[in-house]
Parts: sequence; structure tokens; C-alpha cells
Amino acid sequence: MNETLQVIPPFNLVLAFIPVALVLVVMYRWSLQATNAAYALLRMLIQLLLVGYILTTIFAAEQAWIVTAVMLVMVTAASWIALRTVESKRKQLFLHAFFSILAGGGLTLVLVTQFVIDLTPWFEPRYMVPLAGMIFANAMNSVSLAAERLQAEIANDPDYRQARNKAFQAAFIPTVNAMLAVGLVSLPGMMTGQILSGVSPIIAAHYQIVVMCMIFASSGLSTACFLSTCRKQFL
Repeated sequence: MNETLQVIPPFNLVLAFIPVALVLVVMYRWSLQATNAAYALLRMLIQLLLVGYILTTIFAAEQAWIVTAVMLVMVTAASWIALRTVESKRKQLFLHAFFSILAGGGLTLVLVTQFVIDLTPWFEPRYMVPLAGMIFANAMNSVSLAAERLQAEIANDPDYRQARNKAFQAAFIPTVNAMLAVGLVSLPGMMTGQILSGVSPIIAAHYQIVVMCMIFASSGLSTACFLSTCRKQFL
């Protein structure tokens, strides 16, 4: 099996933006906030190019404190972004989101990296940083959906327990859908990347099972923690 990943030249990379441009044209003609979409695309491009250079430096350094600092930055950014759906309560809820994502995501990350994969050293950047990114990003999305739905439910019915349960269910829909579709509708990013780099599909499937479990756990734990601690702010 070929173990060399195909390199994408800069010109070929530009070609990937052709269908993106078509979507922006449609959004512009239909008055669908094309400016915001273009800003998101530009920010994505800059962030990914920068993170490529930053990760190269982190991987070369192999220092525990650097990896820990990077993960704290991830949690902080995830907590702030998660609350964009409840802008009016963002500052009040930030610490709740931060500790919820840190607790739910951190517990899952420790279990996966130290016991399932058994990293040596424990902070191995090539594993720790990408896995932490997946865990905290999915926890962020679930908390964001839960916060938005909880605010809507509280506005209609002040019964916090019912509103909390509905918010949790709504936040978990993408995670459950992803688990139902994996292998049938889609091959997830990590599995696809490993297969493209020449890893056996069986080994890639084992890693993807771990990834799906950690996404399910981190999303559920973080969401439950957030919904359990922010009652006062919403009521």
C-alpha cells in the first residue's frame, strides 16, 4: 500500500475555491449574508494556514507546558464561540461554558490519550493536540446548541427541568445523526485522512470508533454540566 500522501500544489488548492465562489454568488444574489460567509471563509483560510506553521513548531518543541497552554487556549476560544447563540448572556455564562467544556472534554481526553491510546510521553503533541481539537470543538457545538435551545424554551415555559431536557435533546441531534450515518453515508475526516495516508482501513476504523466515542462522551458530559450549572442565569 502506498504510504505517501498526495501533495496538493498551491494552484490546485485554488481550484477548490471555484465551487465556493459559486455559492457566494448565489448567496449574494439571494441577499443571504454573503459578506458574513466570505468573512468566515477568509478567516478559515488564514487560521488554517497559520495553524499549520504553529503546529509544526509545537511538534518540534515537544514541551508539555506548550501543549497544555495550547489546550487552554482551545477551551477558552471554544467557550466564547459556543455562546454566540446567546449574545445577551455571553459574559454571564462564559465561566459556566468554560468549566463545562473543560470538565467534559478534559475527562474524555485524559481517558482516551492515557488509557486507550496510551501515549508516550503523555503529552505527545501529534496525538494530543488534534484529539483535543476534535473533543473541544464538538463539546463547543453541543453547548452552543443547548444554550440557544434552552433560552428559547425558557421564554415559552419557565419549567426549567423540561426546558433543560429539550435543550439537551436538541444539542445531541448532530452527534446522534453522525453516529447513525458513519460508515453508511460518510467516512469521517480522521478515518479518511488515515486511509489516504496509507493506513489499513481496519486500523483506521478502530481509531474512528475511539473518535466517535470521545465525541459522544465529551459532547454529552459538557452539555449536561452546562445545563446543570447555568439555571440561575437563564431564570
